[in-house]
Amino acid sequence: MTEVLAAALWGFIGASALLIGAVVAFAIDIPIKVRGLIQGFGAGVLFGAVAYDLVEEAVNAQAGGFAVGLGFGLGAVVFFVGSVVIDQIGSSGATPGGAPAAAGGRRTAGLAILLGTVLDGIPESIVLGLTFVPGAGVTVSILLAVFLSNIPEALSATADLAESGTTRRRILEIWTGVTLSSAAAAGVGFAMLDVVGPRLIVATQAFAAGALLAMLAESMIPEAYETGGRPVGLATALGFALAASLTLGT
Repeated sequence: MTEVLAAALWGFIGASALLIGAVVAFAIDIPIKVRGLIQGFGAGVLFGAVAYDLVEEAVNAQAGGFAVGLGFGLGAVVFFVGSVVIDQIGSSGATPGGAPAAAGGRRTAGLAILLGTVLDGIPESIVLGLTFVPGAGVTVSILLAVFLSNIPEALSATADLAESGTTRRRILEIWTGVTLSSAAAAGVGFAMLDVVGPRLIVATQAFAAGALLAMLAESMIPEAYETGGRPVGLATALGFALAASLTLGT
């Protein structure tokens, strides 16, 4: 049980960046263009997590391409369905409190990023727990990728939700819930290490990658470019380079 709690603690550390991102969004009035660049950089880190920490690890497990493809496709489909539901919620052009159409659009964008964070974060935390070695901790590259990518995700979603009229207390409650769920998922990941077969582990990694890539393409990258302009492409490439260096340098 102690080892499970230790794995959960590592999961909490990785997900705690969500709360840090929210607090930063509350405390600092970041210019929208700078926010776009930060978001683009975070997207690059997430692309690196997909390429090196999720898909590559799944392939290296040699559990078969079917499990990888099935998990990846399922993750993308689940995000797509959730995104459609969110879009329908905001399609009336107003939030439930009667906010204007622009605020409704911000809320929809914020919820889409939140959905992607949850669909990626929970399986990703399970994967983080799977890498936990008692007395040695978790794989540093995965922990850093999770932590670094969570900050801009939370920063962007928090700013969008706040601009749409969601209270700060409610936003913090949301991120706290996601953080605690991620911590629990890391504990579960470690506990299931000797129980489940490699195919399920691979499918879990691929699911996170599919949901994450769908979120990046639909929400995070378009919004980053809209607010940050052309330099977002450079920021995204630099974020990917950092993720690659963290992984390949271990």
